[in-house]
Order: sequence, then C-alpha cells, then structure tokens
Amino acid sequence: MRILLIQGANMNWLGRREPEIYGLTTADALEKILVRHAMRTGHSLKVFQTNIEGEAINRIYRAKDESADGLLMNPAGFSYAGHALRDCLKAVRMPYVEVHMTNTEKRGIHSVTACVADGFVAGMGVTSYFAGFDGLVEIIARRAAPHPSTSSG
Repeated sequence: MRILLIQGANMNWLGRREPEIYGLTTADALEKILVRHAMRTGHSLKVFQTNIEGEAINRIYRAKDESADGLLMNPAGFSYAGHALRDCLKAVRMPYVEVHMTNTEKRGIHSVTACVADGFVAGMGVTSYFAGFDGLVEIIARRAAPHPSTSSG
C-alpha cells in the first residue's frame, strides 16, 4: 500500500517546540522511523510537511490523482480552522486516519478535520503515528476485501 503522511503546521519544529508537551523526537527522526516501519510491514510511506494549509490541500489532491491508498495526517495547527482542508478530505474520499501526539480533548482542542476521518488516534506521543498507520492499513485492506454476496438464489 502507498500511504501519504502529512505533517501540518508547526510539526517541522518537533523536538524543539514545547518538548515538555511533544517530547524530544525531531521531525526528521520521526520521519525516518515511520518510513522504516512502513517498509518493514511491506508498505510505502511518503511524508510531506507544510505550514501552509493550501499546500496540504494540493498535496492531498495530487496523492489522490497518483492513486495513493490512504492518508495519515497530523493536521496540528490546521486542526483549529482547517475547514478548507476538511472539504478537501470530504471530496477525495480517501481512507484517512488523523493522529495527534497529545490528547487533544484534554487540551481543549477541537479538530475540525476529525469528523471526516475513518480513525482518530491521540495522546500517545510518537506511538500515535504507529497506531494510526497500522489502523489505516487495516481500514484500506477491509475496504479492498471482496464483500460476500447478500443475495440469495
């Protein structure tokens, strides 16, 4: 499976920005361990980081045109007001799992993109990404599986 991971606004400063909240793992280190995890499980993962919502939207449309199988995304700073991003996600109808390193509910953050996600993982630090990735693979596989006939003869 070919999966796109989008790291939203401010995730490029991971490991430097509020390490007491987000930990010390840098964006580069996270990308490397996630790509290795994807390869070990027989899948590919492309990572795209942007601080600009429109760039994220363009990358999602491009991924759909390139027949990506699914989207894993930490919308980060786009969570608050990413209504255009949400509309994009609704339009592409690509399997989508949203991940957050922190417990967004505990922090009083409401993600406007979560309502269109097939899955949502939060509050487990870097582990959220692994759970989200593995869950997304399962969602994609379930959708691709042939459905038993419901008609009787």
